[in-house]
Amino acid sequence: MTLVNVTVTDPYGRLVTGLEQENFRAFEDGAEQEILRFSSEDVPVSIGVIFDMSGSMADKIEKSRLAAMQFFRTANPQDEFFLVNFNDRAQLASSFTGSVEDLQNRLMFTGAHGMTALFDGIYLGLSQIRGAHNTKKALLIISDGGDNHSRYSGNEIRKYVQEADVQIYAIGVYDSDPGPIEEREGPSLLNDLTQMTGGRTFAVQGLNDLPDIATKISMELRNQYVLGYRAGNRAHDGKWRKIKIKLRPPKGLPPLTVYARSGYFAPGH
Repeated sequence: MTLVNVTVTDPYGRLVTGLEQENFRAFEDGAEQEILRFSSEDVPVSIGVIFDMSGSMADKIEKSRLAAMQFFRTANPQDEFFLVNFNDRAQLASSFTGSVEDLQNRLMFTGAHGMTALFDGIYLGLSQIRGAHNTKKALLIISDGGDNHSRYSGNEIRKYVQEADVQIYAIGVYDSDPGPIEEREGPSLLNDLTQMTGGRTFAVQGLNDLPDIATKISMELRNQYVLGYRAGNRAHDGKWRKIKIKLRPPKGLPPLTVYARSGYFAPGH
C-alpha cells in the first residue's frame, strides 16, 4: 500500500479540512489509481528539528529558538521529537524524546557561530528519523538556507530525501540582502526539498512572525489527509514512480492548492 500525506490550502494559504475521499484522485506515472484508504484524523508524528546555529544566524537565533520552542509546545502526547544542531558540523543534541522540557533546555544553550553545514544536518536528521516509532515522519528545518561547510552535496541530499518517506518543512529566515552565493541559493534549495516531500517552505518576513509560522506548520502536520492505494505497477525494478494527487473539489470553493510528495522509489529486486 502506498500512503500519501496530502495538505490542501485555499488561496490565502489557509488549511482546508472536511474534504471526503471522493474529492481526491491519485495518479501514479500518469495512470489513475483506486484510493483504498482515506483518513483525516490527527495521528502521532515523529519529528526531527534541524536547527541552524551558524554565524549567519547570529542576529536571528533568539527568535529562531522561540519558534522551535513554540513548535515543541504544540505537541500531542504521543508525538516524539529529536533535535539536530549544526554549524561547522551537525550534531545530535537530543535523540527521540517526548519531553518538551528536555528539548527546550537543550535549545537554551545554542549560540550562533561558525560555518553552515546544512546538508550534513539534514543527512543526520534523515538517518535519525529511521528510528521513529510513528508511521508519520517529518523534519522541520529552521535556517537561512545557505550551506558552505558540508561533506554531503545538495544533489546527494536530494537523492536521500527522495528515498526517505519523510515530509520536510522549512522556516526560511532569509536576509533581505543575502551575501555570498550560497546564501542566495539557500531559498531555492529549501523549496526544492520541501516540495519534493509534500511539505513547504515558509519564508519569514519579520522575525516576530516566527512563532506563528511554527504553530502553523504544527497545525498543518496534524490536519492532513492520508490517501492509500495499491500501485497498479507491481514491478520491483527500483525505479522512480511519480505521484500526482488531484482534486475534485466540492462546488462553490475557490481554487485550492494540493501539497503531496512527488513520488517514491519502487522496491528493488
